[in-house]
Amino acid sequence: MAVDLAIRARDVRKEYGAVHAVDGLDLAVHRGEIYGFLGRNGAGKTTTIRMLLGLIRPTAGVVEVLGHDVAGPRREWLRRVGFLVESASAYPNLTVRENLELHRRLTGAPRRSVEEQIERLDLGAYATRRAGTLSLGNKQRLSLARALLHSPELLVLDEPANGLDPAGIVEVRELLRSAARDHGVTVFMSSHILAEVAHLADRIGIVHAGRLVEEAPRDVLAQRAREYLAGAFTEQQRQDALLTADLERYFLARTGADAEAVDRG
Repeated sequence: MAVDLAIRARDVRKEYGAVHAVDGLDLAVHRGEIYGFLGRNGAGKTTTIRMLLGLIRPTAGVVEVLGHDVAGPRREWLRRVGFLVESASAYPNLTVRENLELHRRLTGAPRRSVEEQIERLDLGAYATRRAGTLSLGNKQRLSLARALLHSPELLVLDEPANGLDPAGIVEVRELLRSAARDHGVTVFMSSHILAEVAHLADRIGIVHAGRLVEEAPRDVLAQRAREYLAGAFTEQQRQDALLTADLERYFLARTGADAEAVDRG
C-alpha cells in the first residue's frame, strides 16, 4: 500500500446470494483528506464501511486501512480508527459521561479526553443523563464524541449529520474540517445528501449499485452538476409543489451554493 493512503480497496465485492451489495469497488483515500462517499440509500455505502472496519468480510478483493490488510489482526490498526456505523448507539442505561469513560478505558485515551469531548460536542447539559433518554441528535453527538475520544488517525463516519438540526450540522462540519486541517485526521464520510458532502469533502466518490461510478475533486463535480431543467405543467397543484423550497434546495445543492444558505432556506 502507498504510504500516503489511509484507505485502499481493490476490486472489492460483497455478495449476499444473488444480491451484489458491492460490485468491484476500488477506493484510494489519501491521508489527511476529507473524502465524501455519496450515494442513495441502498447504493452499498454502509456495506463498504462495514468491510473497511473488518466487521464483515468481502466476498472478493482486498481492503487495506492505515497500511494493514483488514483480513489480518484488527488490533494492529483498529485502535487508530474512530467510527460511527449506520446509526447512533450507546449503552442506554449508562450516562453520557459513563459511556465515554467506558470507551476511554477500552481505547487507552487520556482521562481528560472525556471532558474535552463533552465540551467539544456541546454535551455538557446532558453529561449525567442516561443515553437511552437522549434525542436522536444528541445520541449522534455522543457517538461522534466517542469516535473522536482517542484522537484517531482515521474517522469513518456513516451519515454523521443524521438527526442533527441545522446548527448542529454546521458545528459538526467545522469540527471535521478542523480535525483534518489542524490535526491531519483522515475523514471518510458517507452521505446520501449532495449538499452535505459538497461543502466539506476534498474529493467525492459517487457510488451506485455497489460500484464507484464517478470520482473527482469537489469543485470539478460541482461544475459538472450545473444543469437546466425544462418542463411543461398542466396541473396547477403539481406545478405549485414543484416550485416549493424543496426544488430551490435541489438547485442550490446541485450548483454548489453555500450550504448554510441552503439550510437557512
